Amino acid sequence: MSTAFHPATDGQTERTIQTLEDMLRVCTMEFNDNWERCLPLIEFSYNNSYHASLGCAPFEALYGRKCRSPFCWNDASDNLGVGPQVIQDQIQDIKIIRKKLQAAQDRQQKYADKSRRSVEFTVGDKVFLKVSPMKGVRRFGLKGKLSPKYIGPYEILERIGEVAYRLALPPNLSKVHDVFHVSQLRRYMDDPSHIVTPDVIAIEPNLLYSERPVEILAREVKQLRRKSVPLVKVL
Repeated sequence: MSTAFHPATDGQTERTIQTLEDMLRVCTMEFNDNWERCLPLIEFSYNNSYHASLGCAPFEALYGRKCRSPFCWNDASDNLGVGPQVIQDQIQDIKIIRKKLQAAQDRQQKYADKSRRSVEFTVGDKVFLKVSPMKGVRRFGLKGKLSPKYIGPYEILERIGEVAYRLALPPNLSKVHDVFHVSQLRRYMDDPSHIVTPDVIAIEPNLLYSERPVEILAREVKQLRRKSVPLVKVL
C-alpha cells in the first residue's frame, strides 16, 4: 500500500534501478569492452531470479510458467542449432550475474534495515505532522532553518495497514489526503507550547510551503572546466 508524501512509496522502482546499475557495473568490470553483449543476459537473469515480494521470478509471475533457460539447453530436444561452447559461455555468464544480483539485493536489504525504525501509534494518540519547505518565492515571516518542520498535533482516527494512519485534519487542510506514512508522524507529548497551527505557515495541499532566502551569508565562483558557476549560501 502506498501513502502520499512518502518518497519511499516508490522504493521498489528505485531499488530495481539500483540493482540493475549494480549488475551493469559488474559486467563492465568482468567483461571489460565486451560488456554490452551481456545486456540480454542481464535482463534474462533479473527476470528469472526469485523475488521475495512476488514469491517467484517476474517471468513466471507474468507468463505463469518458468522460462526455459540455457541451463536446459543441454537436453537433446533444446540444443538444436546451438553450439556447446555458446551454451557453456552463457551459462557461466548467467551464474556470475545471478551471484552479483544476490549480493546487491543482500546489500540493499542491509542498508534499508539500518534506516528503519519501529514506531507504532494507537487510535486516539496525538501526533505532529511533518511538512517540507519548498524552495521558491516567499517566506512566511520565519527565517530559513528556524521554521517549523511539524504542525499539529492531530488525533489518529484509524490505522491503515501496518505503517499508515488516518488523521483528524482541520477544515483548512481539507484538500490534503488524510492518510500518512508513519515516517511523516511524530508522537506528541502534552505541552501547549509545542502546538503549531497550519495557519502560521500556509501549508499547500501537497504539504509543502513556499520560502525565499532571508540573508546571503557567502558568495563563491567555482570553476568547472570552461564554465564558471556562481554559488551563494543563504539563510
